[in-house]
Amino acid sequence: MNYHPKSDFLNVMMTRGFLADCTDYQGLDEALMNGVVPAYIGFDATAKSLHVGSLIQIMMLRWLQKTGHKPITLMGGGTTKVGDPSFRADERPLLSAQAIDENIDGIKQVFAAYIAYDDGPNGALMINNAEWLDDLNYLDFLRDIGRHFSVNRMLAFESVKSRLDREQSLSFLEFNYMILQAYDFLELNRRYGCVLQMGGSDQWGNIVNGIDLTRRVLDHEIYGLTSPLLTTSDGKKMGKSLEGAIWLNADMCAPYAFWQFWRNTTDADTARFLKLYTELPVEECDRLGALQGSEINAAKIILANEVTTLLHGTDAAAAAEATAREVFEKGGVGDDLPTISLTNAELGDGISIVQLIVKSGLAKSGKEAKRLIAENGARLDDAPLTDAGLMIDAAALATPIKLSAGKKRHALIKLT
Repeated sequence: MNYHPKSDFLNVMMTRGFLADCTDYQGLDEALMNGVVPAYIGFDATAKSLHVGSLIQIMMLRWLQKTGHKPITLMGGGTTKVGDPSFRADERPLLSAQAIDENIDGIKQVFAAYIAYDDGPNGALMINNAEWLDDLNYLDFLRDIGRHFSVNRMLAFESVKSRLDREQSLSFLEFNYMILQAYDFLELNRRYGCVLQMGGSDQWGNIVNGIDLTRRVLDHEIYGLTSPLLTTSDGKKMGKSLEGAIWLNADMCAPYAFWQFWRNTTDADTARFLKLYTELPVEECDRLGALQGSEINAAKIILANEVTTLLHGTDAAAAAEATAREVFEKGGVGDDLPTISLTNAELGDGISIVQLIVKSGLAKSGKEAKRLIAENGARLDDAPLTDAGLMIDAAALATPIKLSAGKKRHALIKLT
């Protein structure tokens, strides 16, 4: 990409690695230079929390506001009822209206940590697309909106084509998703003056559809910008760990576990993640990412502290680092470790160590827990755990015990 942007926002997007593609670099750059640009990203409510995979989009909205523009967080109260088929192998499970509302309530908790919702010229807006999608008249919608869409063109989009090429079913319900998302952009432009949609690169086709529809119906000039779909240097999807998704809500992923996820970043990803997920100067990110040997660990701690501070606050980041030092450097039991509390009723006459490993989340199944023990990957209070038949009773839990899987994953078990 040879374009050199004049606007602060596009400059940040390019230099920090956020930018995959843009529908019109020069046009968007000029719009950003000429006044406050309202821009949106949509978030479907498929779970009670977003996970780390969504953090790149949240950071884009944060930078948008920091450079003087107006973020719009669009909650998919309407589109979640259909489900985005983009690059999926199967249809998403359909959620009830109540489940979607509950998920939206959970998702909303995160945004205030990154974006200011106020009455200022660039104060963020949070909008639910159910506002216009729930009450659509189907026949009117087909006549007014559907006529602008070419099925031939929709079938050619990579997100749809990849599914059809694999001969996997694509329901008519899902096929409508891209029309509804395009209509979102039209309505946001009409109601709130929104001129930019952002999203992951898998949303390119949906974004282009929205731009085309808005130009046809309203004759307004609007833009699209996408970020790369991130994988870690070892090919894993961003936001996943051995235990599953790394959620952003504290009640679904404790701040210590969130901090530890970033501390465990591979050497090769450190500079890139510092640029994307912190606000440290680009030159500092490059310097830290270039450290070698044991020194790179200091950069990873900075990464973990910066990212955790943005989401959970300074105190949570400091507590997580203190716990990590206690556990890893001193071999102690940190106060902030994930903790499983058992009642006497749950404990009964005793509980097997295999069950405790599964309960603590250090293994997904009893079979995996037994394999962990057999391969010398499990420890009990920092001592090797070799007996898969070990039973833990009330006497053993007179003081909390620490279970470990490998060198980096730990949990406390205590009796309440």
